[in-house]
Amino acid sequence: MIHETALVSPDADLAADVAVGPGAIVDAGCVVGAGTTIQARAVVTGTSVIGPGTLIGYGAIVGAEPQDVSFGGGPSRVVVGARCRIREYATVHRGTEAGSETVIGDDCFIMVGAHVAHNCVLGDRVTMANNVLLAGYVEIGAGCFLGGGSVVHQFTRLGRLAVMRGNTRIGKDVPPFCMAVDTNEVFGVNLAGLKRAGFDAEARRDIRDAYRTLYHGGLKVGQALDRIEADFDRPEVAELVAFVRASKRGICGARPLGRKGEED
Repeated sequence: MIHETALVSPDADLAADVAVGPGAIVDAGCVVGAGTTIQARAVVTGTSVIGPGTLIGYGAIVGAEPQDVSFGGGPSRVVVGARCRIREYATVHRGTEAGSETVIGDDCFIMVGAHVAHNCVLGDRVTMANNVLLAGYVEIGAGCFLGGGSVVHQFTRLGRLAVMRGNTRIGKDVPPFCMAVDTNEVFGVNLAGLKRAGFDAEARRDIRDAYRTLYHGGLKVGQALDRIEADFDRPEVAELVAFVRASKRGICGARPLGRKGEED
């Protein structure tokens, strides 16, 4: 299963059925789970841990040193979950501080040319389309979709099941279930995604109404959150409130009502 031109360190730990393509490199200390394929010219380095059933695409690099001027060369790593697809020429960098990690959850799909910087944390089932760029310490909630060419500033967070339209730019947090567009702007709730995720009609309605209270209720953020907590007794709405209260960068603003594109 290992091509004769591949360079696999004897100190790497590969499951018996791992496939390694021509010219691929797996460095010492890396751990690669069962059923994983590492395609031609891909590189797995930096003591990375790759979960079972994962694809590392042609020319992709997982575990390279972070692009961080404070990096001192200490040991750190990338941890990739099960059944992920990291496609051609995508890059995933290991953590900056000694002992730190960049973490990718299960069933993630990182498409061609995308970049996951040092110390990012991706939840399960995250999709990053072509050429998405994540700066360091970004947190992406489970089930998020990031459209092609979108960029995320360091330390920014996306809540669960949030969506970014292609070419969107954010430097503020995107609350759970919201749809981001343009620069630091949201324009409604990801109702289609909520439906696909199994949220019933009542849950989708409550989340949408909470969004409208937060963004279009004429209240300051703290007042809006208090109103939402008083009006809704639903764990998904509580999740949205907790995310906003925990925000350090502040949350994206809303596209004004009446402008084209608001999700109803």
